Amino acid sequence: GRRPVRAVRRAQALLALATGIGQQAAGKAVGLSRQAVSQLRRRYAQAGWQLALAEAPRSGTPPRFDGAQRAAVTALARTPAPTGHGRWTLRLLADHAVELGLVDTISHETVSQVLKKTSCSPTASSTGAWGR
Repeated sequence: GRRPVRAVRRAQALLALATGIGQQAAGKAVGLSRQAVSQLRRRYAQAGWQLALAEAPRSGTPPRFDGAQRAAVTALARTPAPTGHGRWTLRLLADHAVELGLVDTISHETVSQVLKKTSCSPTASSTGAWGR
């Protein structure tokens, strides 16, 4: 089967420890530090092999915008630019999205990241609408 490399290395380290070699030798054999093998051994003793091999959940910030908000910003970028502007800019899109109440706050960099995942080009010389 297919398993993450980290899980395979942890399993190999546990097998090496089961043969009776020390933590440092087991770590060298599988490419882990002595401290990593020590933590692995402790997790195995406390929770069993399944939790010892598993990845701990990693922290991370949740997405600020849901799919509907991303779609609304993308749809806004596909509309004609406001009067007095030749095309949409990222800052103009961000300001307009807040004015329309599509999002509470958004920066021009976030608008850039949202539009990066689409085929939309807000700075096209025509109207900002996408087309091929």
